[in-house]
Amino acid sequence: MVCALAAAICFGTATVLQAMAARAAGDGSGGEAALLLRAVRQWRYVVGLGLDGLGFVFQVLALRSIPIYAVSAALASSLAVTAVVAARLLRVRLTGAEWAAVGGVCAGLAMLALASGPEGDRAGTLTLKWAMLGAAVGVLLLGLGGGRLSGRWRALLLGLGSGFGFGVVEVSVRLIDTLRPAELLANPAAYALLIGGGGAFMLLTSALQRGSVTTATAGMVIGETIGPAAVGVVWLGDRTREGLTWLAVLGFTVAVAGALALARFGEAPGAEDAGAGAAEPVSPSRR
Repeated sequence: MVCALAAAICFGTATVLQAMAARAAGDGSGGEAALLLRAVRQWRYVVGLGLDGLGFVFQVLALRSIPIYAVSAALASSLAVTAVVAARLLRVRLTGAEWAAVGGVCAGLAMLALASGPEGDRAGTLTLKWAMLGAAVGVLLLGLGGGRLSGRWRALLLGLGSGFGFGVVEVSVRLIDTLRPAELLANPAAYALLIGGGGAFMLLTSALQRGSVTTATAGMVIGETIGPAAVGVVWLGDRTREGLTWLAVLGFTVAVAGALALARFGEAPGAEDAGAGAAEPVSPSRR
């Protein structure tokens, strides 16, 4: 659980640092590629990328030790980290309800920490591994379909797709039981991890650039928590401590609900929004 929380801290802080770097990179003239080239020259952006990488390492360690439902809820809490760090570094004003949501996320994670048992002892079947690869390909197809929509539905569908992709990554980590090159290349879960992660980042980037940040992030949180948690419980044997199932369910629900309440921090606001409290897409930072 400590690793899962460390991953959330890394991801949430990276979002703010990369937003600050993008803001310092200029007004966006020259297109997205030029903005990215200017941003990578900022030390904050480089540190943010480093934190993303470190966060992924912590995520993998957590997924190898505790149930997927606990890790997915902890990763969703990175929105609370972003909100708190943005309030400090970007001077964004959080409302009373948002501070309550931050507290709710913390309370939910505390309940999960108390209730979570060890990771499930069931080995993933070959069918499940192929299913994850199929789901990863489905994420790409969902992106193609979502790109044809407009407005709020586009942001919601692309956000859900990105959440499904990140969920595929969470499950696939559990399905990779060896790093031997020959066995890794023959494991469908390895390809599912790469395709799902790449597709998720692509869909999230598109959703944040062309739609509502709040809608896209809410869809992502739902997609990356509920599905993977169900797979872990049903197929991989994830369980709670004896007699504490109710506490795990309550903690999961409270943590995810708190994250949804903070969905506008799916992308840290820029300086021009600090006073108004509105968030605009700046620079997607996700695992």
